[in-house]
Amino acid sequence: MTKERQSDDLGRMSFTGHLKELRERLVVSVAAIVVCFAITYYYAVEVYMILSEPLLPALPEDQRFLAFTGVVEPFFTYLKAAFVAAIIMASPVLLFEAWAFVAPGLYRGERKWFAPVVVASFLLFILGVYFGYKVVFPIGFKYLLSFAGPELKPVLSMGAYFSLATKLLIAFGIVFQLPLVILVLARLGIVDAPMLIGWWRYALLLSIVVGAVLTPPDVFSQLLMGGPIMILYGLGIIIAMLFGKKKPGVPEDEEEEEEDDPWSIKKKTDDGES
Repeated sequence: MTKERQSDDLGRMSFTGHLKELRERLVVSVAAIVVCFAITYYYAVEVYMILSEPLLPALPEDQRFLAFTGVVEPFFTYLKAAFVAAIIMASPVLLFEAWAFVAPGLYRGERKWFAPVVVASFLLFILGVYFGYKVVFPIGFKYLLSFAGPELKPVLSMGAYFSLATKLLIAFGIVFQLPLVILVLARLGIVDAPMLIGWWRYALLLSIVVGAVLTPPDVFSQLLMGGPIMILYGLGIIIAMLFGKKKPGVPEDEEEEEEDDPWSIKKKTDDGES
């Protein structure tokens, strides 16, 4: 049987029609963010306090507060915190709208895997954010603030802390995509487990570089970022062993199953197939 598109009407849709549908999807997505923002802004202070929770215990007991150096800094900081929370709250709607827009243009096998990959990517991102918030932040902030002393007191800006915290959390969320990226590459046949094992030195160097770029300029913070990268790289090697593309010469029954493999680079055309 030939691979068919979900909708022949979509295949004949004009460029203007695609733009119209994209506009409708964007309108729904923006509306979802606005509705969620109306809710999160009401709790903006609570949202920011949750974000600052790992930092405050690391401060000296008589200095467990955050300062601001500009009149409008608290307002804009709470505004940004509410906006980030609104995007997280609206993410199910955003993911659905993205799926609804691209799904009709995918092959049946591609649709079978696209949604799980998107959901897995979102869950890995949340897991990375949780890891950074619960594990790295308390340890890292305690170490960095341990340099304070009688003549060196920390006076931390709430705006600067928000920028640092969100940057690090997003970085951890992106880094935790590594096993999924390796899975996709392994299914496409671009990489395999022996190749990844042979590249471990380059992976170690890359993890050090990424840790240096994405974390504060100290060795301890870089290790807190680079260590998980290497663990995730090792997990990716195991995933490549288990789910990587079959080598040439696999049994015929497995080759037949590969016809529906959405990761296969070689796509069959409709000419001469039934």
